[in-house]
Amino acid sequence: MAPPRSPSVVVSRVIDGPVTPKVEQDTLLGRGWKPARDASGSPAGVVGAVLRFEGIVRRGERSEAHGGEERDLLALDYQTYDPMAERELHSLAGKIADQHGLSSLVTLHSRGRVAVGEVSFVLIVESPHRAEALAAMSQFIDRLKQDVPIWKKPVWR
Repeated sequence: MAPPRSPSVVVSRVIDGPVTPKVEQDTLLGRGWKPARDASGSPAGVVGAVLRFEGIVRRGERSEAHGGEERDLLALDYQTYDPMAERELHSLAGKIADQHGLSSLVTLHSRGRVAVGEVSFVLIVESPHRAEALAAMSQFIDRLKQDVPIWKKPVWR
């Protein structure tokens, strides 16, 4: 008989501005989350896959007002419906983590202005197996765009 699975660790936050390494570190350490690898880079035990996705603001965005043509951006302004956005983000993260048997799921999403080249979204998935991690990552991103009240507004060049 297999030992009982530990509950997933879920961290989800909406933060002001871009997700920089310092903001990420401060936010995650403040929530008690540590990556599955120790300082030497060795896996901590049951985690067999660690995936990281970063959403980076692209230079171009399609403009409906210009017939779907791609236009140059300066930034994206992310607007949220607070406090529902963070609550929905956390709920979605928990559901996906449980559904796929993840060790942890961490997500940080920006609110406010994020310039071209900056990170607006980070998703880290840790799982005992690769297949579950890949499926969870894809499903989470699709559901985030559909279900979480976060909207982006282009700031044109």
